Amino acid sequence: MKKKILLPTDFSMNSWNAIKYAIELYKNQQCEFYILNTFNATGYALDSMMVPEPGERIYEELKEKSDKGLAKILERLGMREENPNHEYIPISQFNTLLEAIRDTVEMKDIEMIVMGTQGATNASNVIYGSNTVLVMEKIRNCPVLAIPKEVSFKEPKEIVFPSSLKTHVKRRELDFLIDIAKYNNSSIRVLHVTDKEKLTPEQENNKQLLEEYFDGLEYSFHTLHNIDIKSALSCFVESRQSDMITFINKKHTFFGSILSRPMVKDLGYHSKVPVLALHDLRN
Repeated sequence: MKKKILLPTDFSMNSWNAIKYAIELYKNQQCEFYILNTFNATGYALDSMMVPEPGERIYEELKEKSDKGLAKILERLGMREENPNHEYIPISQFNTLLEAIRDTVEMKDIEMIVMGTQGATNASNVIYGSNTVLVMEKIRNCPVLAIPKEVSFKEPKEIVFPSSLKTHVKRRELDFLIDIAKYNNSSIRVLHVTDKEKLTPEQENNKQLLEEYFDGLEYSFHTLHNIDIKSALSCFVESRQSDMITFINKKHTFFGSILSRPMVKDLGYHSKVPVLALHDLRN
């Protein structure tokens, strides 16, 4: 059965880098890659009566630009070594990025979104662009893998999974992490940051559940004491040269605090490591 992967693009170098990463990550699996570009007219509200329609000059000009950009991407992909496992489907849509992604995830039964961390603006002081953060926060029925602009693909041999161990995690919430780990023979390193000496009975139970979920994989648990989460994760990833970070995106909890907009620009390690956002299925 083919995997269905969504690749949003604004034709920036960062989005092209994310496309290449996705293709390499799934190079030996049958995939349909949906390459999505959205366009809209600046100054028009999409819910207003003034939205340009097909046939109008402004709409057709924007549509032509979008189609040409997608055609160039397909041309570049055609210059790469042919992979019979892969099929590329371009999508051009007049919409906001978030709504277009929602529509495509629903209509095409998308299993994974892979996108760059920055768009065409590429501000040097911002690690994660507003669109990427918005997609990670709002698209809650599909995992999102964000690829920094400086990352070249290498197989993710070590994946860091930060956890407070305070919340019961369902196995199906970790399906994509387990799938990537099995496919790439990756090690999973569960990082627990605490100021307590011992785990509570609830935490011990949640740790045991993770051990059951990861049975058959290479995994280990690591604890850092009396350090803030951001610094702990940064030091851990950098010292071990880990290849990917994954979170379960629970509203108003760990993931939200790490990737909230005011903090994003301070997270320097994110410029070097892909981040996989999984989702709490109870939200």
